[in-house]
Amino acid sequence: MGQKLKPGDPAPDFRLKDADGKETGLRDFHGRWLVLYFFPKALTPG
Repeated sequence: MGQKLKPGDPAPDFRLKDADGKETGLRDFHGRWLVLYFFPKALTPG
């Protein structure tokens, strides 16, 4: 498993696909405010 973060640690750069299938990552938002919202896919469409 990956490295465990502590409160206050910077988030590691990672890349994921957005709702439109376009790959994006934290680095793409450097210097701007960003809210990450994760939700479980279980029992949801898509």
